[in-house]
Amino acid sequence: MKPLRRILVSIVRVAAIAWVAVCAYLGVMQRNLVYPGAGAWTEDIPADIELRSGDETLRGWIANPGHERVLLYFGGNGERVAWSRNELAAMLPDVTTYLVAYRGYAGSTGSPSEEGLRSDAMALFDEVRRRHPDAPIAVLGRSLGSGVASDLAARRPVDRLVLVTPFDSLVETAAAHVPVVPVRWLLRDRFDSVANLAGYEGPVLVLRAGRDVVVPPANTDRLVAALGVHALVVAFEDAGHDSISRERGYAEAIARFLEKSQVAGHAAR
Repeated sequence: MKPLRRILVSIVRVAAIAWVAVCAYLGVMQRNLVYPGAGAWTEDIPADIELRSGDETLRGWIANPGHERVLLYFGGNGERVAWSRNELAAMLPDVTTYLVAYRGYAGSTGSPSEEGLRSDAMALFDEVRRRHPDAPIAVLGRSLGSGVASDLAARRPVDRLVLVTPFDSLVETAAAHVPVVPVRWLLRDRFDSVANLAGYEGPVLVLRAGRDVVVPPANTDRLVAALGVHALVVAFEDAGHDSISRERGYAEAIARFLEKSQVAGHAAR
């Protein structure tokens, strides 16, 4: 039995060392994993706008400038938002949509963090409010951008909110993927959308993908449950996390939702 015991003890030691190594790796590299698009490319599409966010300079693009309806778009953590400009221009031809590259992405300076992206979102909102002083401002956030959008809705008067493949919080989503790792202790950027939207009273559209392997269905379910009557949910059962925007009815759902209040003003919710 002694040789067997030694083998078992060795296995436990190796497993413990491996677990500690994984925890250490995630602790050190977490922002590289959360923000894989940071520094991954430069953007050769000329920016339409540049704005300051604290000490950083952000590059942004505008789809369909000159309309009364206004939308802010926050993309996923690996998304080149400049490439989304034409898609949004075609999808929402009567809406002026502003897109901004997160700090550290596509020529925007700095390094991404939850605090930094919060600052960037508020800077964009304030700039768009300056440009459109009387227009209600709607916000669309996709994947990680749903966390950014939800955070913004807690801090600025967002008229309408569209959340595509959203989560309850980044921490709980990460914990669902790696349950053996204490991500609730390790993760610095939390993007707690449930908490951020607790006081939000505007209309919310949730677009969910039935085959989403990035944001587990349970994490979207918890967000929808927390939103309650404020949420209109449109499900695309055959869609994946990245393919949902190609589904029939996706663009129509967003367009119909935005049409209900934008030009008429805040009282038309």
